[in-house]
Amino acid sequence: MFYSVLRGLVRFFVLLINGNTHYEGKENLPDGPYVLVGPHRTWWDPVFFALAGAPRKFGFMAKEELFNNWFIRWILVHMHAFPVDRANPGPSVIKAPVRMIKNDDLGIIVFPSGSRYSNDLKGGATLIAKLAKVPIVPAVYQGPLKFSQLFLRRRITVRFGEPIAVPTGKLDDAAMAQIGEQMQHAFDAIDKQIDPNFKYIPNEEKYLAEKNQGKVK
Repeated sequence: MFYSVLRGLVRFFVLLINGNTHYEGKENLPDGPYVLVGPHRTWWDPVFFALAGAPRKFGFMAKEELFNNWFIRWILVHMHAFPVDRANPGPSVIKAPVRMIKNDDLGIIVFPSGSRYSNDLKGGATLIAKLAKVPIVPAVYQGPLKFSQLFLRRRITVRFGEPIAVPTGKLDDAAMAQIGEQMQHAFDAIDKQIDPNFKYIPNEEKYLAEKNQGKVK
């Protein structure tokens, strides 16, 4: 109930401040739970992924330190978040989301890109999907990277790609790497489908300054 109410409030807030959101490719979403993967570009892209994937509810990983505050911990738990020690991730990184999928019928959001642990996270997303016997769904967020830009009513697009099936049986390193490459290819393809000229620039102001100085092309 808390998740549904909060998602409804967030949806209204987004409509109020932006009103230019577009969710595409929803026909690619499976009827059952799945592992949703995407490149991590802003702190709010998981919010838009959760909005785009409604009515399904999602669980997600959050850094362990956030759970030290009792109030934040209460919110995170009721939003189906589970703690992760990023320095020393343990078995719970896999067991907790698998349990959420099997017992609670939740989707799981994982961001295997935009991190120095990208390859490990891609492998983690694959292992979660394999153990839970669900597909992987690639998705991409394109839109403002600064919170202030949300108020300018710039277009926001979340697009889902076709599901990636995880083979049953043992997965060796080569098979895991192949699925990781499929994820990355899917991200690139979805970006081009939304906007053929799209280029992700984490720090746009710095990029433009350096471009004006001739440091980048």
